[in-house]
Amino acid sequence: MFKIILKNLFRRKTRTFLTVLGISIGAAAIIGLGNMADGFQAGYSNMVTGSKADFVLSQPDAYDISMSAVDEKIGEELKALPEVADVSGMSEGIVTTDDSPYFFIFGYPEDSFVLSKFVIKSGISLSDEKGSSAKGTPILLGSQAAEAMKKGVGDTIRLTQNVYRIIGIFETGQAFEDSGAVLGLKDSQALLGTTRQVSLFYIQLKGPERKDSFKEKIEKRYPDLLLATTKEFSEKQGMAEYMTGMVWVIGVLAILIGGVGMMNSQLMAVFERTREIGVLRALGWSGRRVLTMILGESILVSLAGGVLGCLLAFVFLISFSNILQSWGGSISNIRPALLLQAFTVVLLLGLTGGVYPAWKASKLQPVEAIRYEGGGSGGKKHRFPIGGMAVQSLWQRSTRTILTLGVIGMTVGAILALEGIIGGTVGAMNEMLTQDAEIMIRQAGVSDTGYSTIDERVGARIAAFPEVEAVSGLIFTAAVLPGSGGFFILQGCAPNSFGIKRFNVVEGRPIQSNREIMIGRMTSDSLKKSVGETLQLGNYRYKVVGIYESSSSWEDMGGVVTLRDGQNFAGKPRKVTMYSIKVKDPKTAPDVVNKINSQLPDVHASLASDFTNEMPDMQNSAAMVNGISFVAIFLGGLGLMNTMLMAVLERTREIGVLRSMGWRRRSVLGMIVKESLLLGLLGGITGILMGIGLTRLVMLEPSMGELLVPDYKVSMFIRALMVAILLGGFGGIYPAYRASQQPPVEALRYE
Repeated sequence: MFKIILKNLFRRKTRTFLTVLGISIGAAAIIGLGNMADGFQAGYSNMVTGSKADFVLSQPDAYDISMSAVDEKIGEELKALPEVADVSGMSEGIVTTDDSPYFFIFGYPEDSFVLSKFVIKSGISLSDEKGSSAKGTPILLGSQAAEAMKKGVGDTIRLTQNVYRIIGIFETGQAFEDSGAVLGLKDSQALLGTTRQVSLFYIQLKGPERKDSFKEKIEKRYPDLLLATTKEFSEKQGMAEYMTGMVWVIGVLAILIGGVGMMNSQLMAVFERTREIGVLRALGWSGRRVLTMILGESILVSLAGGVLGCLLAFVFLISFSNILQSWGGSISNIRPALLLQAFTVVLLLGLTGGVYPAWKASKLQPVEAIRYEGGGSGGKKHRFPIGGMAVQSLWQRSTRTILTLGVIGMTVGAILALEGIIGGTVGAMNEMLTQDAEIMIRQAGVSDTGYSTIDERVGARIAAFPEVEAVSGLIFTAAVLPGSGGFFILQGCAPNSFGIKRFNVVEGRPIQSNREIMIGRMTSDSLKKSVGETLQLGNYRYKVVGIYESSSSWEDMGGVVTLRDGQNFAGKPRKVTMYSIKVKDPKTAPDVVNKINSQLPDVHASLASDFTNEMPDMQNSAAMVNGISFVAIFLGGLGLMNTMLMAVLERTREIGVLRSMGWRRRSVLGMIVKESLLLGLLGGITGILMGIGLTRLVMLEPSMGELLVPDYKVSMFIRALMVAILLGGFGGIYPAYRASQQPPVEALRYE
């Protein structure tokens, strides 16, 4: 049986190769991206659990370590407790370098017990006195980062707008940390704009028997902070869960497209070999044996796709190692469980994609199968009321057409859904951040706008410009709502600034003083909070004084406090995330932008209309969408090419008859291309409907769905149709060429 299965697959090498390639992309996505998610999650876990600490004290409900802020003074209070042996603060953040838009940095005191895990391979450590006397701000660079950047001891490295001197190269054995850098705590706080704040405290106790008494004491003394074991803390990080979710979204998309392609391929193989299967049944083959043969072909093709997917994943990880290492992506991190997971998925894919074709083959009656002359499902042909040969051909082969439309529809639908969500986010951000302002300012060189930190003195300098009418500072950060686990955007804005006036307060009043908050209508409804009640966020409690309504879901699911309260919550005193600027004469706005960028190199100014599109996080999201789109289009093109190639093989005799009747090669080529383009057009329409449906499903997700409201523009639908038609053209070129080159006599002899 195995020899027969191999022979059947090698009889149609092109079809088999295209199917294997399509499945391999899905397997490679699961392995490569899964490796990144595992590495990132393991990196966070090992960073915390490898600290040799017993407990971690942090800000509760912070979405990520980098967004946690705890007063540095608490460290001395902890050290004074009789149960405590040692305490170390830690500051973590993401910055940009000349080589990478995302680069993790970790800040520790020079005498921290945690630094012992950073094994110095060359140079000196931060605790060495020579480090503080070296020229420039000292920094330790991870071994993998040093290799990727081709940096060594004595070289300099630029982080955002600051330059540091590398005094040592360290290694921990974890790609996540070895792809980053370590600074002294004060230097990291200055870089991240978190003066007198740390992300967390690592705490060592004098003995395990003191854990219970220590925990009870901390919970009473610091009820607004979160005390957890290192393992408990590492499991609560939202960023790792977000990465894992993104991996599965991309992987499932690739596998779905590959799975439909697999079913299409196997179903066409059954149609193509109907007479052959009829002969086998006539010779005594049982339906079960036929089913086993077809199902075996599907499983073997899937396993071959899994093997090729492993190779592609290795190539992917090696080719983009400089970028992926920062997120934990490394060949050394590929676990056997991840490979088993990928092969389990492709095996299930083979079973799922092969069951129906195998069942259909097993039910063929010998006499009817032997009489089969090709074309579609083998049943009675019915002509579609309208349309030429291209329409009739697709109609006669309705099963194949429906499956192909599914491939194109998923491809186009996924791209449209992503573009719509990104467009909606951009629109919401524009409405949320740039109202009533002509110019917006963020920190220059940051990897994400959320990490932007601007000193308030910069705002004062800009306010002194003669062209400027008013300046409004804004700080915003993300938090996890207690109990619900929902995503919450907290904004800080001065009560007397023009920025506060854009909020449409429908109940109560705007904020006037510290420890007051006004919340969006969606937040009010979900938390069942009304004016006069209190809202606990992290280690702060605010009185709800107003409820506002906004057309931006991001804003409606958040809240607004005073600028000082926002700075305290984010752990960035006297800092803002961005500035909104009103100018006296809007016509002078471009000149003011140029003036700010030339005189203040640490910030980046943009016209309000351009600000959101120039945000690094939006640009990175667009790059991600482009990457996903490329994979989806490639897979969709393979599926369509496979379908049209099978259509040509299936209609070999028909094409021979047309050629013998005088059809030129150009006419045959045109017929196949027309079918491909028509499939593409219909697939585009299907994809638009799928894309809209997909975004509706995403919006049902409880924690983030309401924030991902799509914004569709006519240009998106036009682009979706163009992509689908181009897919049709791309997928039909080779099959059409092959059909046009068939000699009439040989085609007529084809069985």
